[in-house]
Amino acid sequence: MKFTTQWSIDPDHSSIEFKIRHLFISHISGAFKIFNGKMTTQTDNFETAEINLSIDVYSFDTNNIERDEHIKSKYFLDVDQFPEINFISKKLEKVEGDHYKLTGNLTIKGVSREVVLDAEFGGQAKDGFGKMKAGFEISGKIDRNDFGILTNDTTETGNLIIGDEIKIHVNIEFDKEEE
Repeated sequence: MKFTTQWSIDPDHSSIEFKIRHLFISHISGAFKIFNGKMTTQTDNFETAEINLSIDVYSFDTNNIERDEHIKSKYFLDVDQFPEINFISKKLEKVEGDHYKLTGNLTIKGVSREVVLDAEFGGQAKDGFGKMKAGFEISGKIDRNDFGILTNDTTETGNLIIGDEIKIHVNIEFDKEEE
Protein backbone atom coordinates (compact mmCIF):
# COMPACT_ATOMS: atom_id res chain seq x y z
CA MET A 1 0.00 0.00 0.00
CA LYS A 2 1.32 3.44 -0.97
CA PHE A 3 1.65 6.15 1.64
CA THR A 4 0.16 9.37 0.27
CA THR A 5 0.12 12.79 1.91
CA GLN A 6 -1.92 15.70 0.57
CA TRP A 7 -0.87 19.33 1.06
CA SER A 8 -2.65 22.53 0.02
CA ILE A 9 -1.21 26.02 -0.47
CA ASP A 10 -1.82 28.47 2.36
CA PRO A 11 -2.42 31.68 0.35
CA ASP A 12 -2.13 33.86 3.47
CA HIS A 13 1.50 32.79 3.90
CA SER A 14 2.51 32.47 0.24
CA SER A 15 3.39 34.83 -2.60
CA ILE A 16 3.99 34.75 -6.35
CA GLU A 17 6.11 37.67 -7.58
CA PHE A 18 7.87 38.63 -10.79
CA LYS A 19 10.23 41.22 -12.26
CA ILE A 20 10.84 42.36 -15.83
CA ARG A 21 13.28 44.93 -17.23
CA HIS A 22 11.83 48.31 -18.19
CA LEU A 23 13.72 50.47 -20.67
CA PHE A 24 16.77 48.40 -19.69
CA ILE A 25 17.44 50.81 -16.84
CA SER A 26 15.26 49.34 -14.08
CA HIS A 27 12.75 46.61 -13.27
CA ILE A 28 8.99 46.57 -12.90
CA SER A 29 7.91 44.28 -10.07
CA GLY A 30 4.55 42.78 -9.45
CA ALA A 31 2.61 39.88 -8.01
CA PHE A 32 -0.34 37.63 -8.56
CA LYS A 33 -2.64 38.02 -5.57
CA ILE A 34 -4.97 35.02 -6.10
CA PHE A 35 -3.73 31.46 -6.59
CA ASN A 36 -4.23 27.96 -5.24
CA GLY A 37 -2.61 24.60 -5.49
CA LYS A 38 -1.92 21.17 -4.10
CA MET A 39 1.07 18.97 -3.43
CA THR A 40 0.95 15.19 -3.14
CA THR A 41 3.84 13.19 -1.71
CA GLN A 42 4.29 9.42 -1.72
CA THR A 43 6.81 9.28 1.14
CA ASP A 44 7.77 11.28 4.21
CA ASN A 45 10.21 13.36 2.17
CA PHE A 46 9.41 15.69 -0.73
CA GLU A 47 11.44 14.03 -3.50
CA THR A 48 8.23 12.37 -4.74
CA ALA A 49 6.23 15.60 -4.62
CA GLU A 50 3.72 16.35 -7.35
CA ILE A 51 2.77 20.03 -7.35
CA ASN A 52 -0.16 21.61 -9.18
CA LEU A 53 -0.59 25.38 -9.12
CA SER A 54 -3.28 27.59 -10.64
CA ILE A 55 -2.92 31.38 -10.79
CA ASP A 56 -5.78 33.82 -11.38
CA VAL A 57 -4.38 36.16 -14.05
CA TYR A 58 -7.00 38.81 -13.21
CA SER A 59 -5.17 39.22 -9.89
CA PHE A 60 -2.07 40.59 -11.71
CA ASP A 61 -0.83 43.64 -9.76
CA THR A 62 2.13 45.99 -10.32
CA ASN A 63 0.70 48.70 -8.06
CA ASN A 64 -0.31 50.76 -11.12
CA ILE A 65 -3.92 50.24 -12.26
CA GLU A 66 -3.46 51.72 -15.75
CA ARG A 67 -0.38 49.57 -16.47
CA ASP A 68 -2.07 46.48 -14.99
CA GLU A 69 -5.12 46.88 -17.24
CA HIS A 70 -2.83 47.29 -20.27
CA ILE A 71 -0.88 44.12 -19.36
CA LYS A 72 -4.16 42.20 -18.84
CA SER A 73 -5.36 43.28 -22.31
CA LYS A 74 -5.25 41.15 -25.46
CA TYR A 75 -1.90 42.77 -26.33
CA PHE A 76 -0.12 40.98 -23.46
CA LEU A 77 -1.78 38.41 -21.16
CA ASP A 78 -5.26 38.44 -22.77
CA VAL A 79 -6.93 37.52 -19.47
CA ASP A 80 -10.43 37.38 -20.93
CA GLN A 81 -9.38 34.46 -23.13
CA PHE A 82 -6.72 32.99 -20.80
CA PRO A 83 -7.78 33.67 -17.19
CA GLU A 84 -5.38 31.16 -15.61
CA ILE A 85 -1.70 30.34 -15.53
CA ASN A 86 -1.04 26.72 -14.59
CA PHE A 87 2.00 24.79 -13.41
CA ILE A 88 2.09 20.99 -13.19
CA SER A 89 5.29 19.48 -11.84
CA LYS A 90 7.04 16.52 -13.41
CA LYS A 91 9.76 16.02 -10.80
CA LEU A 92 11.39 17.58 -7.77
CA GLU A 93 15.01 16.50 -7.82
CA LYS A 94 17.30 16.93 -4.84
CA VAL A 95 20.56 18.69 -5.77
CA GLU A 96 22.22 19.06 -2.38
CA GLY A 97 21.00 19.68 1.16
CA ASP A 98 17.73 21.61 0.95
CA HIS A 99 18.28 22.62 -2.70
CA TYR A 100 16.19 21.06 -5.47
CA LYS A 101 15.42 21.45 -9.17
CA LEU A 102 11.69 21.64 -9.85
CA THR A 103 10.76 20.61 -13.39
CA GLY A 104 7.25 21.02 -14.75
CA ASN A 105 4.96 22.31 -17.44
CA LEU A 106 4.07 26.00 -17.22
CA THR A 107 1.05 27.12 -19.25
CA ILE A 108 0.57 30.82 -20.03
CA LYS A 109 -1.88 32.05 -22.69
CA GLY A 110 -2.60 28.46 -23.69
CA VAL A 111 1.08 27.78 -24.45
CA SER A 112 2.78 25.04 -22.38
CA ARG A 113 6.54 24.86 -21.96
CA GLU A 114 8.72 22.76 -19.72
CA VAL A 115 10.58 24.91 -17.21
CA VAL A 116 13.23 24.08 -14.63
CA LEU A 117 13.19 26.20 -11.48
CA ASP A 118 15.38 26.35 -8.40
CA ALA A 119 13.61 25.29 -5.22
CA GLU A 120 14.81 25.54 -1.65
CA PHE A 121 13.03 23.53 1.01
CA GLY A 122 12.55 25.73 4.07
CA GLY A 123 11.54 22.90 6.39
CA GLN A 124 8.48 21.72 8.28
CA ALA A 125 6.90 23.00 11.46
CA LYS A 126 3.60 23.02 13.31
CA ASP A 127 1.87 26.38 13.56
CA GLY A 128 0.18 27.72 16.70
CA PHE A 129 -2.95 25.70 15.88
CA GLY A 130 -1.11 22.39 15.58
CA LYS A 131 -1.27 22.29 11.77
CA MET A 132 1.80 20.87 10.01
CA LYS A 133 3.33 23.28 7.50
CA ALA A 134 6.04 22.89 4.85
CA GLY A 135 7.74 25.78 3.06
CA PHE A 136 9.50 26.22 -0.28
CA GLU A 137 11.16 29.17 -1.97
CA ILE A 138 11.13 28.80 -5.76
CA SER A 139 12.89 31.01 -8.31
CA GLY A 140 13.76 31.02 -11.96
CA LYS A 141 13.52 32.82 -15.27
CA ILE A 142 11.32 32.43 -18.32
CA ASP A 143 11.30 34.13 -21.71
CA ARG A 144 8.00 35.94 -22.30
CA ASN A 145 8.26 35.24 -26.05
CA ASP A 146 8.08 31.48 -25.40
CA PHE A 147 4.53 32.00 -24.12
CA GLY A 148 3.24 34.40 -26.76
CA ILE A 149 3.61 37.52 -24.62
CA LEU A 150 4.85 39.48 -27.57
CA THR A 151 5.54 43.14 -27.90
CA ASN A 152 8.15 44.78 -30.02
CA ASP A 153 7.58 48.31 -28.74
CA THR A 154 10.88 50.16 -28.76
CA THR A 155 12.26 53.41 -27.49
CA GLU A 156 13.51 56.12 -29.87
CA THR A 157 16.99 54.61 -29.54
CA GLY A 158 15.75 51.17 -30.64
CA ASN A 159 15.79 49.41 -27.26
CA LEU A 160 12.82 47.27 -26.28
CA ILE A 161 10.57 48.95 -23.73
CA ILE A 162 10.34 45.72 -21.75
CA GLY A 163 12.85 42.90 -21.58
CA ASP A 164 12.32 39.34 -22.73
CA GLU A 165 13.30 37.71 -19.44
CA ILE A 166 10.79 37.45 -16.60
CA LYS A 167 12.23 36.63 -13.18
CA ILE A 168 9.94 34.56 -10.98
CA HIS A 169 10.09 34.38 -7.19
CA VAL A 170 7.62 32.22 -5.29
CA ASN A 171 7.30 31.56 -1.56
CA ILE A 172 4.87 28.76 -0.82
CA GLU A 173 3.71 27.50 2.52
CA PHE A 174 1.78 24.24 2.31
CA ASP A 175 -0.73 22.99 4.91
CA LYS A 176 -0.74 19.24 5.49
CA GLU A 177 -4.28 18.02 5.05
CA GLU A 178 -5.79 15.93 7.82
CA GLU A 179 -5.94 12.23 7.08
